[in-house]
Amino acid sequence: MRGFGKYLLWVYSGMALVFLMIPIVYTIVFSFNDARRTNIVWRGFTFDNWLDVCNAQDVCSSFGNSLLVAGVSTVLATAMGTAIALALVRYRFRFREATTLLLFLPMATPEVVLGAGLAAQFLQLGVQKGLVTIIIAHTMFCISFVVVTVRARVAVLDGALEEAGRDLYASPNQVFWRVTFPLLIPGIVAAALLSFALSFDDFIITNFNAGPAMTFPRFVYTAAARGIPAEANVIASGVFFCAILLVLIAQVGGAIKRQRLAQVG
Repeated sequence: MRGFGKYLLWVYSGMALVFLMIPIVYTIVFSFNDARRTNIVWRGFTFDNWLDVCNAQDVCSSFGNSLLVAGVSTVLATAMGTAIALALVRYRFRFREATTLLLFLPMATPEVVLGAGLAAQFLQLGVQKGLVTIIIAHTMFCISFVVVTVRARVAVLDGALEEAGRDLYASPNQVFWRVTFPLLIPGIVAAALLSFALSFDDFIITNFNAGPAMTFPRFVYTAAARGIPAEANVIASGVFFCAILLVLIAQVGGAIKRQRLAQVG
């Protein structure tokens, strides 16, 4: 029975991996489809979609909008979230617990409710919907994830290092930028990457607050009724390959660093 359970675990793991990879493989394969009006039926292999990725209407502009929104909201959310995380860990002030609770609410609130609430606020204030409202909405819900990630990093910092900097007559700004900030970089980078991924991938909140602006998830959703254009599959495949490349670079870089530290030790 133990041997059977071992093989059953391998079979189950393989089936789960295949199930997860099917949409990715489908996207990559159909990026090479010689599609015409629809990209549902395989019509033949071609490189034209990769060579002229902006051939489909709005595919490149929507992708550019998504990159712009994700980039700006990531910078804003990371800057404000890092400051809030430092304040929550290092300082004691009134309503500290209430602030922590409020920061967790966007993470626990369904995106439909959050998107509808933001849309109602913009409507009540008379704000015209567009890229600006999308950036505001994305920044708001990304801050919570940044605070949680950076706060965990701040909590494990060794305060003796900062005290040593002050003992060496460094000013508070010098201590922060030369001691605290470098130690926070891994947590800040992780929070920024998470924020960028959440913003770039978001559809529900974006759809409530986009107005006429078109982002890549909205474009894919709109085009899905008639078959997603092959050019959209090209962009999705490119994003997937870039993500894999970044992971490989990080893993190889970490392995090289560990090997050097082992040789020094």
